[in-house]
Amino acid sequence: MLKLNNISIKLGDFQLTNIDLELEKGDYYVLLGKSGVGKTVLLEIIAGLIQPDSGTVILNEIDITHEKIQKRKVGIVFQDYSVFPHLSVKQNIEYPLKGKNLSSKQIESLIHEYAELTNIPHLLNRGTQKLSGGELQRVALARMLVNKPDCLLLDEPLASLDVQLKGDLRNLLRKINQNGTTILHVTHDYEEAIALSNKVAVIHEGKIIQKGLTKEVFKKPANEFVANFTGIKNFFFAEFSPVNTANINGKVNIHVSNHDQIEKGKIIIRGEEIIISENHLQSSATNNFKGKILQIIPYFSNYEIIIDIGIELSVVISEESLSKFKFKENSEVWVSFKSTAIKIIP
Repeated sequence: MLKLNNISIKLGDFQLTNIDLELEKGDYYVLLGKSGVGKTVLLEIIAGLIQPDSGTVILNEIDITHEKIQKRKVGIVFQDYSVFPHLSVKQNIEYPLKGKNLSSKQIESLIHEYAELTNIPHLLNRGTQKLSGGELQRVALARMLVNKPDCLLLDEPLASLDVQLKGDLRNLLRKINQNGTTILHVTHDYEEAIALSNKVAVIHEGKIIQKGLTKEVFKKPANEFVANFTGIKNFFFAEFSPVNTANINGKVNIHVSNHDQIEKGKIIIRGEEIIISENHLQSSATNNFKGKILQIIPYFSNYEIIIDIGIELSVVISEESLSKFKFKENSEVWVSFKSTAIKIIP
């Protein structure tokens, strides 16, 4: 449906190199990366706002690399909304329909169809200057969707919204996708990727370093950068012995379930799978280590505790558990986890 073949561009010190991407009809594809890695530039190349130095953009098997902006069946919505401040909401939505040889009745029907879809029919006669961020984003979406693009390009659409508005807009984006619109959405927030996408690509230093089904990328990160960026902190390279032991950095031996007898690879231990206690626990967990708390880091709904057991482990606990056990930095604790909690990547 949408294919990017070997897209490269250099802009000053910044460059994108050999970007290959393929979206099928109906995909919700998230391009995930830190700020400044070229995510927005890639959207602008697809939309025709920037020409690549090399490579092709194919839409519905037609090469649109050098096609005029107006003739591309794509719509782009920027983070700053870019609605027209001197026009009403209705006039903003109507704007792309000008010059399309549609009757007044057809135009009215389309305006109301997409105002309903984006839940803003009550705003149609309002100006845009006093609308909230969430309302402005809905206006921008309706204005792009009224043109019925084959692919909708979204540049950090949730970045400037508060938690409640993010939830509302996520639901709207899912609905738009479920109604048949293919979406390419760029963000630095891996939670957005998990919540919305069926496919994801991770971009770093101008290159795509991993792509595929969202579940696969998050379960099997290709390298430490992808693991850390997708919220996995305990990612280690290991050598495995025949007795199901993984040696990490020549320092720590961990019991694993190495059914495939892999000799070298990577292991992942999710912080939620690790138990932390003041004393050595008698349990079925085969991995038990004494360690020292290096840091306690607060988050919105839980805490991350960094513990040195010869390697640094990230453990996730609730606020209630932290308060109950009174864990403190520099204190000694025990950590335990089952061998089945460890994922092995060859």
